[in-house]
Amino acid sequence: MKALQEKINNKTKPLGALGQLETLALQIGSIQNTLNPKLSNPTILVFAADHGIEGVSAYPSEVTAQMVLNFLQAGAAINAFCQQHDITLKIIDAGVNYDFQSQAQLIDAKIAKGTKNYLHEMAMTMTELNLCFDKSSEIVETVFQSGCNIIGFGEMGIANTSSASLIMSQLSGIALSLCVGRGTGLNDQQLQHKLELLTEAQNRHPNVTNPKEILATFGGFEIAQICGAMLAAYQKNMLLMIDGFIASAAFLVAQHIEPKIQQNAIFCHLSDESGHKLLLDYLNAKPLLQLGMRLGEGTGCAVAYPIINSAVTFLNQMASFDSAGVSKC
Repeated sequence: MKALQEKINNKTKPLGALGQLETLALQIGSIQNTLNPKLSNPTILVFAADHGIEGVSAYPSEVTAQMVLNFLQAGAAINAFCQQHDITLKIIDAGVNYDFQSQAQLIDAKIAKGTKNYLHEMAMTMTELNLCFDKSSEIVETVFQSGCNIIGFGEMGIANTSSASLIMSQLSGIALSLCVGRGTGLNDQQLQHKLELLTEAQNRHPNVTNPKEILATFGGFEIAQICGAMLAAYQKNMLLMIDGFIASAAFLVAQHIEPKIQQNAIFCHLSDESGHKLLLDYLNAKPLLQLGMRLGEGTGCAVAYPIINSAVTFLNQMASFDSAGVSKC
């Protein structure tokens, strides 16, 4: 850390003049334990699944499957951004209520055709949750073996902001009303109805405190697989690009399971979903971007990646005062 900081300070610039890029360079160099870090084969995993809860989204549940098909046809925002920045994109069916044809572009990790309705029972069993962790760990292993050392996590699942809000409130102690947002664009009346339903769900499961049990009670299969993938990637000492509200809620569970995971995490942007700022504040996390985005899909990771790459590039390529013959003040 000391040698890294000295290298950063000795670049041809005033101290701290590259701001958050300097913080990033220090973090990445420290994680990789080198003065010359590198990013290789950046990859974003997009996990998709359906949810048993109804009446909390402006969109019908069949949109989940329709958007997965759009991903596979390279028609979504995440496809465009990954292509723009030469990021490998992988789409995972974690539990979509649809029978996809077998194809190379889609990873089949389906647990079931959506979770159960947590208004009445746990969204998934602990056996299903553990299977989520196993399947996502296998996916990360394959990605790691491809030479990837920086990985991002996206999601698609109608109603998954509801799961994220409940997970956030349950783990952080922040009032549910402050965690619940408009999701896919609810109006005031719809937002109030969403809050009422989620309050009912929270009251239905009053004594759930264990992180994995909270995830099984309120989560979706995509959120559970993201959490498992994050933990597996941390075990490989990979850099973790954290997207918006849902991905951050999955990270919150992972961080409660393994607190040290935060040292490998790069929080890519501040989502426009209302609970995200409070969640990042709770994690004491500083996002790279604030663009008013709330799309999910891992789009925040893809847009932030060039900035992360810039932090590594200046550390490796920018001249020092000595090499450039520039006088220090």
